Amino acid sequence: MEANGLGPQGFPELKNDTFLRAAWGEETDYTPVWCMRQAGRYLPEFRETRAAQDFFSTCRSPEACCELTLQALGMEVTMVPGKGPSFPEPLREEQDLERLRDPEVVASELGYVFQAITLTRQRLAGRVPLIGFAGAPWTLMTYMVEGGGSSTMAQAKRWLYQRPQASHQLLRILTDALVPYLVGQVVAGAQLFESHAGHLGPQLFNKFALPYIRDVAKQVKARLREAGLAPVPMIIFAKDGHFALEELAQAGYEVVGLDWTVAPKKARECVGKTVTLQGNLDPCALYASEEEIGQLVKQMLDDFGPHRYIANLGHGLYPDMDPEHVGAFVDAVHKHSRLLRQN
Repeated sequence: MEANGLGPQGFPELKNDTFLRAAWGEETDYTPVWCMRQAGRYLPEFRETRAAQDFFSTCRSPEACCELTLQALGMEVTMVPGKGPSFPEPLREEQDLERLRDPEVVASELGYVFQAITLTRQRLAGRVPLIGFAGAPWTLMTYMVEGGGSSTMAQAKRWLYQRPQASHQLLRILTDALVPYLVGQVVAGAQLFESHAGHLGPQLFNKFALPYIRDVAKQVKARLREAGLAPVPMIIFAKDGHFALEELAQAGYEVVGLDWTVAPKKARECVGKTVTLQGNLDPCALYASEEEIGQLVKQMLDDFGPHRYIANLGHGLYPDMDPEHVGAFVDAVHKHSRLLRQN
């Protein structure tokens, strides 16, 4: 620790490294816990702050928002209330790829994201680590081809079958854009979301998703080494990707996130003891009473065990979740994980 109380990169010295130690597989006094979902989805205070501003103007102001935003590689993106990101002119033909910018240029234009991260780390004052995130290549591709969300991802999957070479070209462009974006964050850890893994069976996943998931981890770690920066634990969360747990555990990530459809004990049997697991309470369990939330958390912790584990939900918080119940979830994890270690 330096005399001025700052860490090696000018940020406040980290006072709570429990999350990091669990991610690296080290012993901890209790189980660390965090919840996926941007604050704007469920915190009333954030919704009020953002009420007079559209999503992108908020994201572009580090002073107003300390969140990350998606990148569009030159495509027009709008945020539709209640729907999410929408692309008015999605990719339809192979020649549409020519509209995309050089992926290396994209990260350089996202300086406001890195400013927001810097501001957040300074204001956190070392209380907790800051976790960065990005969508994985296949998930980003689905938005760009579908034009937004989809229940089937049929248009994106059509590309995989009818335009496999163009699909790989697009996935490579997205990978090359993601790597400097994640390196530029250089926070306490980084989570890669493959939110639409479940739309791919094992064959398509292994061909069009897994190679790029691996490459992101490999390149990010290599660039951090080249820059002389300390390594950070990386998390891969492939929703509904239970069929690929063994492969994900060997993809170069320290932590594998699980959705709520995966049994903890079976997941541990599948991935072995060399990676940390994260998850996986059903988000809807937070609609239960605080007493029942405590019981469900206790069962979850018993199933995962105290080692190589980070508590989380099996997906993100929903907009109508009661913040008090979120607090009850966090408190229950801390309470029961300490008791678990005493036994």
